[in-house]
Amino acid sequence: MARIFALLVLVAAVTGAAAAERFPILQPDQMNADQKKLLEALLAGPRGGGNGSPEAVQKMLRGGPFNAWLRSPDLGNRLQNVGEYIRYRTSLPPRLNEFAILITAREWTSQYEWYAHYPLAMKAGLDAKVAAELALGKRPSAMRDDEAAVYEFCTKLHRTRNVDDATFDRALALFGEQGVVDLIGVSGYYTAVSMTLNVAQVIPPEGAPLPLK
Repeated sequence: MARIFALLVLVAAVTGAAAAERFPILQPDQMNADQKKLLEALLAGPRGGGNGSPEAVQKMLRGGPFNAWLRSPDLGNRLQNVGEYIRYRTSLPPRLNEFAILITAREWTSQYEWYAHYPLAMKAGLDAKVAAELALGKRPSAMRDDEAAVYEFCTKLHRTRNVDDATFDRALALFGEQGVVDLIGVSGYYTAVSMTLNVAQVIPPEGAPLPLK
């Protein structure tokens, strides 16, 4: 029994180490010119707040998809530019934009994405009960009309790869053509983020519980 236990511990340790090393954290002195340029762009933009301190650099590298995207810096730069629009310039109100992000995180069971955006959704005014039911995979029971329109649109888009006329017309009436396209954009961009986070096995910091089952 002791040997079996020891073997299980060894397997778990090796598996954990392998998972942690899928994309080892790149440090600035390990980066090529294109990678440094991407990091500088991230730190100079609204995500980094113009803060290039060592603490800000490590925070940027250890959270989100950016450490993985540094492996393809041209792609990473194009994606982060899209992400900057989606996060900071979208026509959707922050409450609805963050709700759409949480819906995407739930569809992909993207632990870090939920961990990072849940407090932003709360700050933007999303009801905690709505988020709690969504986290359980349920249709939230007390959504506002605009939240219900976002939920139906995004959920159908993720699950059926399309939306029906009624769902489209409802979103169009509430958000206009730009809002509908921005809703597609936030769903698509954060799908790419979720894919990256899941493949890279980025999880919340040590000590933080996994928010999604």
